Amino acid sequence: MIVFPAIDLKGGDVVRLAEGDMARATVYGDDPAAQALLFAGAGAEYLHVVDLDGSFAGRAENREAVEGIVEAFPGHVQLGGGIRDARAVEGWFNLGVARVVMGSAALKDPDFVKAMAKEWENGIVVAVDARDGMVATEGWAEVSDVPVRDLARRFEDAGVASLLFTDIGRDGMLKGCNIDATVELARSVDIPVIASGGVKGLDDIRMLALHAADGIEGVITGRALYEGRLDLAAAIQMAERA
Repeated sequence: MIVFPAIDLKGGDVVRLAEGDMARATVYGDDPAAQALLFAGAGAEYLHVVDLDGSFAGRAENREAVEGIVEAFPGHVQLGGGIRDARAVEGWFNLGVARVVMGSAALKDPDFVKAMAKEWENGIVVAVDARDGMVATEGWAEVSDVPVRDLARRFEDAGVASLLFTDIGRDGMLKGCNIDATVELARSVDIPVIASGGVKGLDDIRMLALHAADGIEGVITGRALYEGRLDLAAAIQMAERA
């Protein structure tokens, strides 16, 4: 199982939000590239980056910071946030991003996302963000009437690399990952699932890794790392052992 340390960008700073609320952002640094290097030094081969401003604007708002991260980080960068047209997708891949995450577009224009998945093999990740079991979009500011599982199943056989499942109510809250809901989703689709939201320590990593055979490909963790509650090197070792 892959451990993805997270770098969320707001105004060029490294931040974490509480429950996806931009007004509840905690700043952890002003040098995203340096943070990426710290994660690499701890053994990370994968990185999850989110342009939070872009999620709301529908276009890249932290391009310079992302470029710095991609240039500095020796591994694979997975990027999300406001990527909603073919030009943006192509631009990020040309820059060196390994995977592009699409959320709002997956709900509002699934045919476009499927076309991108076909064009960029193993490069598109569909974000399935949930609030009380329903899909949330537009930087989590809007909640749809579409159940998470229904959206996920629309992309069966579409060629997407993974589903990124986030329980918004736990994101940035250190409440523990919603393992039951994540595993249930993974078992219900034939697409690998990346868990996100609420990771608070090694126990979350261990429990998710035990379900790798059910389709759990990876886990994203942010605040627990920044606040010293989770050691990245230990988490990576745990994920590899299980």
